Amino acid sequence: MFFILGSDSLFPILQHNCRILRRSIVFFRGSMKILIVEDDPKIAAFLKQGLEEQSYETDIAYDGMAGKRMALSNEYDCLIVDLNLPYVNGLELIRTIREARSKAPVLVLSGFSQTEDKVAAFDAGADQYMTKPFEFRELLARLRALYKRSKDMMHSSTILRAADLELDLEAKTVRRAGRQIELTTKEFALLEFLMRNKGRTVSRVDISEKVWEVQFDTGTNLIDVYVNYLRRKIDRDFPSKLIHTVVGMGYQLKER
Repeated sequence: MFFILGSDSLFPILQHNCRILRRSIVFFRGSMKILIVEDDPKIAAFLKQGLEEQSYETDIAYDGMAGKRMALSNEYDCLIVDLNLPYVNGLELIRTIREARSKAPVLVLSGFSQTEDKVAAFDAGADQYMTKPFEFRELLARLRALYKRSKDMMHSSTILRAADLELDLEAKTVRRAGRQIELTTKEFALLEFLMRNKGRTVSRVDISEKVWEVQFDTGTNLIDVYVNYLRRKIDRDFPSKLIHTVVGMGYQLKER
């Protein structure tokens, strides 16, 4: 069941489907505080209503400038951000939030569906990407996963090491042989997953489900793109290579 957003004629159907969904499915309820940055008032209202009926607290910003102001002056557990926003677009908004050292997870909800759009969003600092039309149950599942992961990281060991590579979960920094390496949010998450599974071969399905938290799409090369990004930053300038391809199986981070 997909919800097609942005159409006046279909909006009553959305409300009907949402009521059916609420009656038939019981979701985990928590006290998550969410900022919705969406310029379409009907989509924003739909999201707000659905999330608040899951006992989540929500705020709405209808343009990127207001979204930036609210994100930097309040504490949120998660942000839902459209890319095509007035005044400040979604990519610029996400970059600003990350430059301010905000650790709030960002879920992009956009009509742009190309791999290039997703890569640009992840490079800016997004944690998740969903395209419209979308299923509301999936949005809730992704929000719960982002919230759980952020809370788990608060209680996990803050330093991961492999050979001369060091990843600091608290400071969000990566160093190799003492040299600091700048990573995007999604590159950092991918490296963390590889380091937590050091010496173990992880498949593309593993990476998709644990890092992107979605079912693996065989039609995209997004994972391979990001593994190559990491290799250029982590391995290219060092004699010992840490990230290895296991042909037909996936990838492995291991010390020689």
